Amino acid sequence: MYDVIIVGAGPAGLAAGIAAQEKGLSYLIFEKGSAINSIRQFPTNMTFFSTPELLEIGGLPFISSDTRPTRIEAIKYYQRVIEYYDLTIQYDEKVTALDKQNGHFTVSSNKAEYTAQNVVVATGYFDNPNPYNVPGADLPKVSKYYDEPYGFFRKNVAVVGGSNSAAIAALELYRNRAHVTIIHRDEKLRDGIKYWIKPDIENRIKNGEIAAHFKTVVQEIKNDALVLKKENETFTIPNDFVYVLIGFTPEMKLLKSAGVRINPDNGEPVHAPDTLESNVQGLFVAGSIAAGSNNNRIFIENGREHGELIIDRILRHYKKME
Repeated sequence: MYDVIIVGAGPAGLAAGIAAQEKGLSYLIFEKGSAINSIRQFPTNMTFFSTPELLEIGGLPFISSDTRPTRIEAIKYYQRVIEYYDLTIQYDEKVTALDKQNGHFTVSSNKAEYTAQNVVVATGYFDNPNPYNVPGADLPKVSKYYDEPYGFFRKNVAVVGGSNSAAIAALELYRNRAHVTIIHRDEKLRDGIKYWIKPDIENRIKNGEIAAHFKTVVQEIKNDALVLKKENETFTIPNDFVYVLIGFTPEMKLLKSAGVRINPDNGEPVHAPDTLESNVQGLFVAGSIAAGSNNNRIFIENGREHGELIIDRILRHYKKME
């Protein structure tokens, strides 16, 4: 019987594990892949908006070669955190169900069953891209994750979406000599694009260096072309590859299986903001999953604080039971 089981070994899950360890609680962290799985899936050349000190957990300094750290620097930093605290993590083990009976949780994975007094779900949202139900979307030339631009030299690449990820991918592809087309269903790019990226992408579109089709949707993806529809007009453009960058939605199946209510208006799991405890006593949410559909509200820099809040709540509950 563990004091706390933590699902997810991203920054929020690691911070919760560190807090549990420092307070003397028995804990176990589950990760369905490798440590820092979500950051590993970020674009290869990605640079964080946050400065290094805002990404730190466990009081360990994050040393970066620049003002804003890179994806590689972040991966290496969190790996060092795991080694320094010697955190107990079950890798390649996916939690499939949670069930609360007789005051404690049964945690089922693809390998075994475990019991715990408390559970923290810190699974983020990056593993669950928004659905894209377009004919041809299952072709090998379609990806919902952008990685790097170097394989698309002088090829026709379409980027579907109008937010930060789409703008960044389009600019990087363009600067590596791809022929880039942005396709977005709204009449303009999202206002929330980062302030140093927005004028760059807008100027590339204005100058005709990046083609853009607004108020346009993809009707069909073919092996060598895309069929597009803008209002009542249907037309075809040549295409070699498609990046569908339309965002992500947290997977709530695990929380729902344990009885956590989900707010239908914003997709948030019902929880107390000061303790992160859900409507199921002893079941907590940490990191970006707590924001539901509004995944621009919680980042590493504020989600990293959740671990201490959760462990403090668990300790207060234990004290009341004494």
